[in-house]
Amino acid sequence: MKTDLSHLKFGPDGLIPAIVQDHINRDVLMVAYMNSEALEKTLETGLAHFFSRSRQKIWQKGESSGHVQEVKEILFDCDADALLVKADQKVAACHTGHRSCFYRTLGGPEEERGEVLFDADSVYDGVGAREILDRLYSVIVERKSNPRESSYTSTLLAGGAEAIGKKLAEESLELTLAAQDGDKGHTVREAADLIYHIWVILGLVDAKPDEVLEELNRRFGKSGFQEKAERKT
Repeated sequence: MKTDLSHLKFGPDGLIPAIVQDHINRDVLMVAYMNSEALEKTLETGLAHFFSRSRQKIWQKGESSGHVQEVKEILFDCDADALLVKADQKVAACHTGHRSCFYRTLGGPEEERGEVLFDADSVYDGVGAREILDRLYSVIVERKSNPRESSYTSTLLAGGAEAIGKKLAEESLELTLAAQDGDKGHTVREAADLIYHIWVILGLVDAKPDEVLEELNRRFGKSGFQEKAERKT
């Protein structure tokens, strides 16, 4: 039986801020966002789920680290536009290894509070580098919703698939030529250009990067010939 969420005020983007608090000592652990589906998953599973604005998808807290949040209670404020999630935090909430994301003071000399509870580099090996792709997609989605005259991304999106397709063809050729020259640095730069334009065309058709990764995962372990033969289109 689903909880009635109709009285909650989700924003224009379908999100509501969620403050996560340690249910015992009341420390504020983090702030994130939920859409209705993430909130329903949280209520259903008892584990905190949020909506990632950068990845444009629902994620479970601790899905990479194992540091889950077992939800004990969820309250909403007087305006019904914010949530307070009281949870049992396993290990730590912050990706830096701190118990709380709020571990730095503002004003005067910056000080860090609280000990680091785990080695972030070993737990999130490679995640930081991959996050740039999520951040890039987030910017593209924002430019699509709120075009800017000075934005190259907005100009590309306004041109549609034809304009972006021409740039993809151009960047693919430049990448090939760079590789043929054997110039590693040039090849890397051209590859970055190509990936950017691929991300733009994904944003144009509302295809999320994770969907591409899921497709690659589906194909993994198959020969290229077998995979092509199985395609319907």
